[in-house]
Amino acid sequence: MAILASCLYHLPHFLPKTSRRRSIGALPIRSRLEAHDNMEFSQTSSSQSELQSSDVWQLFTEAQQNILYLNKQRMVAVEELNKAKEEIQTLHQRIENLEAGKHEYTGGDKSSILWEVLLRIDSMVLTGLIDGGDASDLRRLVMDSKVSFPDDVVPLLQKRDAELLAELRRLSRQSKRSGFHVVHVCTEMEPVVSVGSLGSYVTGISRALQRKGNLVEVILPKYKSLDLTMVQGLQEIQSEFYSYFNGQLHGNKIWTGVVYGIGVTFLEPLYYSSLFNREMVYGYSDEFERFTYFSRASLDYLVKVGKHPDVIHIHNWETAIIGPLFWDIFINQGLSATRILLTCQDFASQCLEQPEKLALCGLDPSRLNRPDRLQDHSKAHLVNILKGGIIYSNKVIFLSSINSKGRILWSPGHGLEPTLSSHKDKLVVAPYGFDQTMWDPSRDELLPENFSVSDMKGKGICKSSLQQHVGLSEDASSILVGCIVSEISDVDLESLLGFLRLADLRGIQFLFMGVSRLPSIDNALQSLSEELEVKYPCCCFNELSLT
Repeated sequence: MAILASCLYHLPHFLPKTSRRRSIGALPIRSRLEAHDNMEFSQTSSSQSELQSSDVWQLFTEAQQNILYLNKQRMVAVEELNKAKEEIQTLHQRIENLEAGKHEYTGGDKSSILWEVLLRIDSMVLTGLIDGGDASDLRRLVMDSKVSFPDDVVPLLQKRDAELLAELRRLSRQSKRSGFHVVHVCTEMEPVVSVGSLGSYVTGISRALQRKGNLVEVILPKYKSLDLTMVQGLQEIQSEFYSYFNGQLHGNKIWTGVVYGIGVTFLEPLYYSSLFNREMVYGYSDEFERFTYFSRASLDYLVKVGKHPDVIHIHNWETAIIGPLFWDIFINQGLSATRILLTCQDFASQCLEQPEKLALCGLDPSRLNRPDRLQDHSKAHLVNILKGGIIYSNKVIFLSSINSKGRILWSPGHGLEPTLSSHKDKLVVAPYGFDQTMWDPSRDELLPENFSVSDMKGKGICKSSLQQHVGLSEDASSILVGCIVSEISDVDLESLLGFLRLADLRGIQFLFMGVSRLPSIDNALQSLSEELEVKYPCCCFNELSLT
């Protein structure tokens, strides 16, 4: 055993050198392979680590971008939500206002239903179902009837004219008449067509008179620009009626409806369709022809349908020609009990025309071109239409909240002093008034603070909020004047700038609101606003475009 162990111990020394080298070199090769494998594994792990690090960074970048995008979308959503909340609040306010006033002008109120019946009677006359005398009796029946509105009358509106006529003739109970029948012949009525203050005045006074038991209706031209969204029961009468103009009879289309419980008739010329099929209500060279045609057609219509109003209420020079037309032509056509009331909002627009143009509507120029009739005081070769309205009206109302009757009579500049002096007994000065059913600051939820006549504290808060909103200095003691500039405003820029110069020195603030439906007028208002705001920091000009 010892010998065997010794041999095994010394065996390497007896092997050949090559064998020894091969044997000795075998261990380093395995080590090198293992080292190489370890190196490759290390490199692979490093690459995988770098790749994983790159992927993580890319994911982080994408996540960061997604977060920024989501945050941006969140801000947009919040802005849209706030806008939606404001719109909902405005809608709720409108609904509350409509609910508060629904008994005055909704489809189920007495005035609206009464007017739907009366306008159906007009349709019966135009279609030849009844004559003017029958129509007058039926109107009186409806106006004086003790029939309960709307329960007994609403079903009648679903019937044809012949059936409705039969039912109306069966209504025999009548009561003593109360109130007056007033017909406004005018060029504006809010909200159907309103350019200046005339539209709101006509609507306000009509509603006020009707609330007191009077029967009030309005006749308007059918302009291209009418807003008919608030007209209930709008319908076209399937028959034409004819009116006189320029030596001939011309056909007209009639439309009827109800606005705020007031019966409204729209006259649409057929042959002279271009008179009112225009972009603007006013501002054309043929204004005399346009409104003279309408005035004559309105009187022809009243006679045609057999209406006998107590008062025909005309407004400004545009319908002032009705005065001479009524007394020279229509007084003996069933209107002998009717009287003419003229309202003037100012004397700036009077309409001076060649006398021979009066013949267009059937008047005699030779009879009217006299100093005591329509002849203008300053320009004797022309006739003054507003002057004619004053002379031929039974009463004349001048709207003013600041001027006295004496100041109006003797105020120089308008050229009507002799006429007003001769007719001063029929001149009445009245304020514009305010229809609180249209807007009530004590109930308007959109105001920062409500106020009323009995509690005016909230008005100061509203004033401060308005100053802040438009960028004016918040000074409770400063006077803030609001001015509405519309497409018919006759602004003397030089006089206005001079006035603003003095006002600026006294710390008076002005807020101008430009209101127009026309792009051309919008541009003019924008130019005016830029000039005012640059020169006078006391001024702010906001523009409300209706285009």
